[in-house]
Amino acid sequence: MDANEFRSRYAAGERSFQNADLRDADLRDADLRDTDLRGADLMGANLRNADLSDANLRDAKLIGADLSKADLIIATLSNADLRDANLKDANLIGSKLGVANLRYANLSGANLSGAELSCADMSHSSLMIAYLSGANLIKANLSNADLTGANLSITNMIGVNLTNANLSGVNLSGANLIEANLTEAKLNGANLGRSNLAYAKLTAAILKDADLSDANLAGTDLTNVKLDSTKLEGTILEVTSLNLVE
Repeated sequence: MDANEFRSRYAAGERSFQNADLRDADLRDADLRDTDLRGADLMGANLRNADLSDANLRDAKLIGADLSKADLIIATLSNADLRDANLKDANLIGSKLGVANLRYANLSGANLSGAELSCADMSHSSLMIAYLSGANLIKANLSNADLTGANLSITNMIGVNLTNANLSGVNLSGANLIEANLTEAKLNGANLGRSNLAYAKLTAAILKDADLSDANLAGTDLTNVKLDSTKLEGTILEVTSLNLVE
């Protein structure tokens, strides 16, 4: 099915396009609200600025697709393959991305407020200045991701993998990071005030100029962590391992 046929059928009222072959389709600026694209092949498709709000893209193949500035509010992308996809400045408020593959995806500036991202693979992805406040990131893989300047306040990040992630200047205030793995993570200037880091792993993490005021570090592993100029007022420091380095 080519893009013209797809657009015509949608304009005629059709909404079910399960398993459709739309590889490399040019669907820029298309109105695709409420479309059922479960299992569709959209590899390399151009969906820039498309309206996919409430669309069902579960199990869809979106490898290398351009979804920059697309509207994906409350869209379902569970288990979708979004490797290398461009989601820069996309609107993903309340979207469902559980178990989605977002390795090497570009999510810079994207709005993921309240999104469901549990167990999603976001390793090596770019989330610079992205907005994720209130998102569910339980057991998500964000290893080697770039989250510079992102807003992750009040997120649920129990068991999240942030190994070697760049979290410089990130807002993690009030985040739930119980049992999170932050080994070698860069948290320079990060705001972790009132966050829950109980039993988290911060081995060799860099927390220079970070704010840990009123944070819970009970049972946390701080082996070889760098705490230069870190704010610790009101912090619970019943750590399991403490070996600070300058």
